[in-house]
Amino acid sequence: MIPPGRDASFVAAMEVVLDTYAEPADRRVPLVCFDESGKALQAHARAPRPAQPGQPAREDPEYVRHGSANLFLSYAPHLGWRQVTVTAQRTAVDWALAMRDLVDTPQFADAARIIVVLDNLNTHRLSSLYTAFPAPEARRIARKLELRFTPKHGSWLNMAELELAVLGRQCLDRRIPDQATLATEVAAWADARNAVAAPAQWTFTTEDARTRLTHLYPIPVCDTSM
Repeated sequence: MIPPGRDASFVAAMEVVLDTYAEPADRRVPLVCFDESGKALQAHARAPRPAQPGQPAREDPEYVRHGSANLFLSYAPHLGWRQVTVTAQRTAVDWALAMRDLVDTPQFADAARIIVVLDNLNTHRLSSLYTAFPAPEARRIARKLELRFTPKHGSWLNMAELELAVLGRQCLDRRIPDQATLATEVAAWADARNAVAAPAQWTFTTEDARTRLTHLYPIPVCDTSM
């Protein structure tokens, strides 16, 4: 979703993200896009009928609800690497645990810091680390994170959202009964994608935005041509 009119806050945050994507890959300062999504847990009320000669597989429309689960997805586009974590909730503490897992993953053992592009939710704050951990541990994690937020109504700028869409099509477009099964399935999906390790390149630039999204940019008050 894009704002209907001129929005200085939107374009300011958008240009930060677009400039981030334009920066060259740096293993010492890797780029990671982070997003989250929910998945309803549903079991079959009756066993599905397998396909038979002349008949397709059949699935009863009735199902049993088993609550829902949360998915945290971290995606490093320059490396073609992603990690998916399944949690029962998506609280500030859950986010803090996800950030600890991110900075401690062997993939980024040599990183001086990690640039994280993510949505501007109230749980996505360095203060959440101090809610979850003792101060020394919270500070250790915080030192390795540089958070860069997408603007409100700008989730389309988060490359992790594109990966979540792929995950939905390839892995989550069916009934999954419980959190353990979900964790197994998404881990297998991530491993298969990581084995290919195909990097992704974001092509829409700040200059493109200034040309094609002119309706979002405020009319400047000051004249800098003099």
